[in-house]
Amino acid sequence: MGDDIKYKDLKKKLEERNRSLKERIVTKHKEAFDWAQNNTKQLAAGAMGGLLLIASPASNFLPKTTDNTNNTQFIDLPENMFVVSDVKKYLPDEVSELLPQQEEKISEVLTNYYGFKVLPDINGLRLNRTYGYIGLEQHLKRYPGDTIGEHFQTDFEANQYKSSGMAPGLGGFGYFAKSKSEMTQKDIDREKYYIAVQTFLAPNFLEKKKEYINFFKYKKMLVVNPNNGRAVVVVIGDAGPAVWTGKQLGGSPEVMSHLQRVDGRDKGAVLYFFIDDPEDKIPLGPVMPIDNSH
Repeated sequence: MGDDIKYKDLKKKLEERNRSLKERIVTKHKEAFDWAQNNTKQLAAGAMGGLLLIASPASNFLPKTTDNTNNTQFIDLPENMFVVSDVKKYLPDEVSELLPQQEEKISEVLTNYYGFKVLPDINGLRLNRTYGYIGLEQHLKRYPGDTIGEHFQTDFEANQYKSSGMAPGLGGFGYFAKSKSEMTQKDIDREKYYIAVQTFLAPNFLEKKKEYINFFKYKKMLVVNPNNGRAVVVVIGDAGPAVWTGKQLGGSPEVMSHLQRVDGRDKGAVLYFFIDDPEDKIPLGPVMPIDNSH
């Protein structure tokens, strides 16, 4: 009898603690849940996330349950939805240059979510922007004699990305490898997940041209679509686009596809910050937040 009372008492305390935690999550991320309610299509396209338990008193916008499960409800949400909510607080109404205070806050948010250091500059070297419009780029030649057909290992990849074609010239840093036989998986990934950025507009570029070129070559960056939270780790593989295009950077077909910024004719806003990875441990490609509880 005594053990039964202790069990019920412990169960009650755990339920109260769980309910309090759930209410704090919903309260802090109310904007994220409101966004989820109004963006069902984006959720369907980008959902990869965990199952959250939501206490019904704090979430009246969710469908009501009809069973007797302590009024606890379930909603399947993508983990990156919380990124959308948290970066939105610091973004201007229009796509423009961010203020230092905005960059600092967004840097903290992205660092916390992805578990590696994300910065607007490294040792004082930076691009002219950290928030701008991205457009579609073509594939780049990886070695002398490379062809578009050599880029794809599966029929799916070929069907999805081949139509983007191959750029007539080389990327801003030349070939990724000296020959096909010398090409490594790192070279393949660098071309697959590359962006073109306006290196020539970097602050004091002409005075520090050599330093900047060495700095920018294959420098890792985190690119985030602030409208759906999708993110990808990339390298700087080319310079551009031209200022007259109205865009601040370009992405490979694979980068654009993951970010869901597929049509290069349209302007799509992204955040792009440097990754501090001196030991080259962070792999290139799509990345998900490591924690959505916050």
